[in-house]
Amino acid sequence: MLKEFREFAMKGNVVDLAVGVIIGAAFGAIVNSLVGDVIMPIIGAITGGLDFSNYFTPLSKAVTAGNLADAKKQGAVLAWGNFLTLTLNFLIIAFVLFIVIRLINKLKRREEAAAAAPPKPAREVELLTEIRDLLKKA
Repeated sequence: MLKEFREFAMKGNVVDLAVGVIIGAAFGAIVNSLVGDVIMPIIGAITGGLDFSNYFTPLSKAVTAGNLADAKKQGAVLAWGNFLTLTLNFLIIAFVLFIVIRLINKLKRREEAAAAAPPKPAREVELLTEIRDLLKKA
């Protein structure tokens, strides 16, 4: 049974999937940093200090805090600003993946087109063909 498991775990697809998950997690952290540390501050500067992550709607009268962390301690809140930030993260990740896959597909099409095109004949063959065509005319 151990041998069977080892064969299964070492198949190409399983290893490729594991590598993809690890790279995806690292890529997600990069995009989260991009959104949180670069894009959202720019949006905040443009909109006059707007910070989506602290926007919430209290669901209890006991919630009187001004920021999300304190409000969650006081009672139930609807943290729609955090949801908006995560949605923006998702859209950016999806867009970047779309661009990457689009580039990969473009490179594949170029390689396929280059492989499909017949190689140009050598210069000697071209000259011999021209000579043959001239002899046929004569």
